Amino acid sequence: MGDRFLGFVGQRIVRYLDQPSPGYEPFTPSDLKTLVRVLRPGDVMLIEGNSRISAVIKYLTQSTWSHSALYVGDRIGAKTDTGEPHVLVEAILGDGVISAPLSKYAPFHTRVCRPIGLTARDCQRVVNYLLERLGYEYDVKNIVDLIRFLVPMPVPTRWRRRLIALGSGDPTKAICSTLIAQAFETVRYPILPKIQLIDNRRTRREILHIRHHSLYMPRDFDISPYFAVVKPTIEAGFNYKKVRWAKHSVDADAAAQTANGAGAPLAPDLPERADQEERIAALGAQP
Repeated sequence: MGDRFLGFVGQRIVRYLDQPSPGYEPFTPSDLKTLVRVLRPGDVMLIEGNSRISAVIKYLTQSTWSHSALYVGDRIGAKTDTGEPHVLVEAILGDGVISAPLSKYAPFHTRVCRPIGLTARDCQRVVNYLLERLGYEYDVKNIVDLIRFLVPMPVPTRWRRRLIALGSGDPTKAICSTLIAQAFETVRYPILPKIQLIDNRRTRREILHIRHHSLYMPRDFDISPYFAVVKPTIEAGFNYKKVRWAKHSVDADAAAQTANGAGAPLAPDLPERADQEERIAALGAQP
């Protein structure tokens, strides 16, 4: 009876936290074609997210990123109804560890973080760690794990990371960044280790200590000195000369501003290309 009641309450909390926040609009939605060309197995994809729980995580972590997933390539074998392969493994509150297609996050602002120097063998181990945990569930009866996302604001800065880590610590009740941190921990690849300085007369060196995986947040992959931020647009060969800008009529803006009682536009309209060339030619002909 007790487990059934806790499960019911937990499901209600999860449904509430999973509701989208009103007014979300990403600054730069993902370009799926470019992402497909750039992503490699072992890449960590960070997602901004638009749910209530995303808003809480972004507040607690003081970051743009509320969720993370690992790109594993075509290892999963599952596909959507339209034939799109599942290429991401992620841990979702209430759902546990699942696979997903890349298009799931097409409407969202994303970032790709790539571990630098990770060997092919260790990359395979990281990917396998996630694949072996597909199907792990998040136990919604653990109300303590869920209440942390309902804590009223504001939360003192020194408690925010600990609040994210609050919970039972059961590996089958995984949070996204915790699960990925555990995977990299198996090959001793650093994310944001504690650094201990040893300084004596003969030597000065740094000793790295791995943080407990429960303390990791999505943003830690972004700010880690051991992960490169990969921008797909640049990797695909960005050329600013080929950017297509929308034609904008300042005269129309000026008329609208005048109608609204506003002053003249801050910047005059730029001359057309033909006019520019004529003026340049004229200036060159002057003595």
